[in-house]
Amino acid sequence: MQTIKSFTPATTVILQWLIWKKYFDLRIWASLIPIVGGILLTSVTELSFNMLGFCAALFGCIATSTKTILAESLLHGYKFDSINTVYYMAPFATMILAVPATLLEGPGVVEWIYTCPSLFPSLVIIFGSGVLAFCLNFSIFYVIHSTTAVTFNVAGNLKVAVAVTCSWLIFRNPISMMNAVGCSITLLGCTFYGYVRHMLSNQAPGTPRTPRTPRGKSELIPLVNEKLDDKI
Repeated sequence: MQTIKSFTPATTVILQWLIWKKYFDLRIWASLIPIVGGILLTSVTELSFNMLGFCAALFGCIATSTKTILAESLLHGYKFDSINTVYYMAPFATMILAVPATLLEGPGVVEWIYTCPSLFPSLVIIFGSGVLAFCLNFSIFYVIHSTTAVTFNVAGNLKVAVAVTCSWLIFRNPISMMNAVGCSITLLGCTFYGYVRHMLSNQAPGTPRTPRTPRGKSELIPLVNEKLDDKI
């Protein structure tokens, strides 16, 4: 799963380039190679191929990229903020999940209510999980609002390398040489990506930037790179 998920930054760039006609500097494309390749090296030693699992992970990778791209269009183009995005997203997510949750887990929940000796500790855990989920969604949209969808997904790959490194430093979990090399390459790739973004944001006015402003009607739907006030 993690091997396929490591392609999320690349699929985000490819989808924006193919579907939303968004321009990216060649240095952005180049910086994704060590980021994706490093995670591949880190996770390939634990690779266990299964076609159904591969298809599910690939669908999840594409869905994650699409979600972050659409979130960027709301946060950057339609002046949404993080809390409003969570506010409007949560009811629809609840309605979508209510039907399968009721059909697949409804009988088990009813049985658990009648057989559980004490509901209060379980309800506290459920409520705490909900609070953490809210904080997670809020932080995700805040990062996308402050940066871009590509930067958010790059940070997701950086998280994997940091988690592997911390597990070795703190818990002394054994890691192979391949894992260590993969983490090092990913960290270098993320550093290079941050450097490229910094250079592009500070380049002289009038030079092409990445991503550029859409110039056709097809590029304005649904991704918007400028504030609506700037277009009026």
